Amino acid sequence: MTVRFFIPKKNVKISQIFPNIILKNDFKINEIKPLHSASSFDLTFFDNIKYKSIALKTNGAACITTDKLAKFLPRNTLIIPVKNVLIELIKALNKLYSKADIEYPDLSLKNPPKQKYKSVIFGKNTLIGKNVQIGKNTIIGSNTIIEQNVRIGKNCVIGSNLIIKNTVIGDRVNIQDGNKIGQKGFGFIPVNGKNIKFPHIGKVIIEDDVEIASGCTIDRGSVDDTVIGKNTYLDNQVHIAHNVKIGENCMIAGQVGFAGSSNVGNNVSIGGQAGVSGHLKIGNNVKIGGGSGVVKDIEDNQIVMGYPSIPLKDFLKKNKDNNDK
Repeated sequence: MTVRFFIPKKNVKISQIFPNIILKNDFKINEIKPLHSASSFDLTFFDNIKYKSIALKTNGAACITTDKLAKFLPRNTLIIPVKNVLIELIKALNKLYSKADIEYPDLSLKNPPKQKYKSVIFGKNTLIGKNVQIGKNTIIGSNTIIEQNVRIGKNCVIGSNLIIKNTVIGDRVNIQDGNKIGQKGFGFIPVNGKNIKFPHIGKVIIEDDVEIASGCTIDRGSVDDTVIGKNTYLDNQVHIAHNVKIGENCMIAGQVGFAGSSNVGNNVSIGGQAGVSGHLKIGNNVKIGGGSGVVKDIEDNQIVMGYPSIPLKDFLKKNKDNNDK
């Protein structure tokens, strides 16, 4: 069963969301989802030619897009033509999900009932929201807050002074002290001198055997989910923005930052204080040197270094040439 933290309004039609656009068809919308996961009766969006291959195969019933990009969508997809896709997406999200643009506090928090969590060990001053599920033999440290509907698997060790919300955690996950996981990401669209907030309806998925060191921040997805793959290790003070996907068996050193919607493959190693720009694809078995700035896609099995990051042999040659001058 899929865990949902933001429930859309029911019986909302396309015409209610876009009253000023003449549409060829009208029907009720279930949810708003990205191109790759949208299904019948879901609304999706397409704002960048980079996602052409996904758009061609989307199952979304209706799509917010521009006239130029509309030709790349399936014939049975209802086209909603707009000038600014993201602005119209924000409007649609606010109409369908009324509480996703502000971080409302969870007012259902209480001390964990012992009868419900018989095999879970809690430290002092730990608070739990409604419908939280925690697996057997998991340990939760002191002063930790786990908000409503969060799922935590078996044999996990969750440290002290954490806030976890809008998150699904697998088995044998170790999360050290002082992390904040599942909060709203950094999403604003400037319009006429004002920043318009982007609602975040996604979640964080942390798969089995992940280890997260102290002081990390992991934003939930905006329309998609943020995912950390199995057996991946995050060092201290790593920031993962909304919709980022990190594969399995990765090692991310301290103070690395990921901008939104970048995809990282399996077996990737990233040195400390490196930065990865948004909407990039990092292949499998990639190594990124510390302090590097990644601003374009990296293919499988590459080693890169520098800002902007370049193949390691080119980086070393460039430095040697500079030193020889």
